[in-house]
Amino acid sequence: MNQLAFIGLGNMGGGMAHRLVERGHRLTVFNRTAAKAKPLVEAGAVVADSPEGAAEGQRVVLLSLSDERAVDEVLFGRVVPVLEPGALVVDTSTVSPGYAREAAGRLASKGLRRVEACVVGNPLQAREGALRVYVSGAEEDFAEVRPVLDAIGSQVLHLGAPGTATSMKLVLNLLLGAQVASMAEAVAYGVAAGLDREQLITSIAESGFSSVVMKFRAALMKGGRYEPAFFRADLMAKDVRIATEAAHAAGLTVPVLDTVLERFAAVVAAGDGAKDAAVIAEHQA
Repeated sequence: MNQLAFIGLGNMGGGMAHRLVERGHRLTVFNRTAAKAKPLVEAGAVVADSPEGAAEGQRVVLLSLSDERAVDEVLFGRVVPVLEPGALVVDTSTVSPGYAREAAGRLASKGLRRVEACVVGNPLQAREGALRVYVSGAEEDFAEVRPVLDAIGSQVLHLGAPGTATSMKLVLNLLLGAQVASMAEAVAYGVAAGLDREQLITSIAESGFSSVVMKFRAALMKGGRYEPAFFRADLMAKDVRIATEAAHAAGLTVPVLDTVLERFAAVVAAGDGAKDAAVIAEHQA
């Protein structure tokens, strides 16, 4: 279990990979932008020149990819063909519950196993091993990779069948998106009413109506510091879209969250998708 492949070294993936190296795991890593692998190589990881090069011969492969298209391309297009039967894929990518179930079935049909490990937190927490990790999949597979998940998470919780961990992650991201969007609108109203913006944001962050999320984003809004992103606006839009589509498919109406999706989609359309989700405060009409 000390020998792993890690594919996808973005903000979260890079943090998790660093944590695993620091905890003594031997990693072979791959990232589309090779420069992001350099600090890991300096820390002791081995870099591969392709996803299949990282995965070949490995019993456990971790993924941290941006969306379903990337998982299809990297996992099913390039990694699966080189894995031996019985290999285990730990997927931390945020996808839809339906896709998570489909992916588990596709891997099982090839004699492979999948553990859905949805992580909640920010890149700093990933680097510190302080993420919350929600897990789906067979209990025996979860038990096998538990030491890896314990290294990256301060809380690791097994929820059940494929798709359940993804659903939990989406529920939490819906709340995140709604809080950030509503705070941006409340600040816009306060400024229009004549309040000092900095004092207003500070008062919100220090109030009993605040939360850890709101305090964190309040600091970014107050300073106008949206890069580097802790959680990109385009990924927020993607996650809210996935969740609202799943809610609609279940026969639910979610008008508040539909509006949150529209707001973040507008941020992305305006060209600020790569900035932190808090940048929505700069897009209030």
